[in-house]
Amino acid sequence: MQFRIKSRLTYAITGSASFLFNVAAEQNPFQEIITEDFQLLGAASCQELLIERQRFHRVLSTADRLELKYAAVVDLNPQFLDPDSLEVRPLHDLPPEVLVFLYPSRFCQSDLLARFARREFNQSESGFQRVTRVCNWIYQYVEYLQGLTNSSTSAFDTATQRAGVCRDFAHLGIAFCRALGIPARFVSCYAFGLTPPDFHAHFEAFLGDQWILFDPTRLSPQSSFIRIGHGRDAADTSFATILGNANLTQIEISTDIETVDVNAKVPQFVTVPISTCPGLVPPMSN
Repeated sequence: MQFRIKSRLTYAITGSASFLFNVAAEQNPFQEIITEDFQLLGAASCQELLIERQRFHRVLSTADRLELKYAAVVDLNPQFLDPDSLEVRPLHDLPPEVLVFLYPSRFCQSDLLARFARREFNQSESGFQRVTRVCNWIYQYVEYLQGLTNSSTSAFDTATQRAGVCRDFAHLGIAFCRALGIPARFVSCYAFGLTPPDFHAHFEAFLGDQWILFDPTRLSPQSSFIRIGHGRDAADTSFATILGNANLTQIEISTDIETVDVNAKVPQFVTVPISTCPGLVPPMSN
């Protein structure tokens, strides 16, 4: 299925400012960019960087106003896997590159939540069932509420306040998984059907031999997620990192269905516990 994504960011600048944008869709085996248009108004220079399949744009602006416009049509081909095949791999058997996603990080203090996680989530269950139970717990006990949290809110804060937005839900899921010995990472994306439209956040857990997608918010069909970037937590995946005096004055995000293949699975909103779903969307990168 193809989706059309758009983002528009406008900044007021005093003097000059440098930006590192992370808004462009990733190209990978499950996500093909069909058409793309990236425009910058007010930029003195722009350089595209490719880091672990993530696409960054490094920009210098000396104007008093910078406007970024990004639009793309992306074809998604999610793969649905057998949950019973997705087990937690022991520490001695994990690939070296995923080990960093076991450690506590700035917003995912798995060490502070370890005792609770180990008591709450049955470690005799399969890996997929265990992470599903984590998502179910967050969905049941944490209220999706805008305006209560901010960019400094951590997973421990969310577990205490029991409220937050997609960023907070993802951080809490990651922290619980790491506390259970399951590598987990934060993922930013475009997502269909969000109200109001915005960038979305979910997380991936390393099960079996690959990264598997999970979203405890259930605000959007997982098969509509158009991947942007990943990291230890939100600090690694900001849509804009700025050095200089610049203020965001306007942001517009949209994700719409472009075309529908009659043989494709139409995205459906998850309205039941994830454990009852017939399959799951796999990783968006290796």
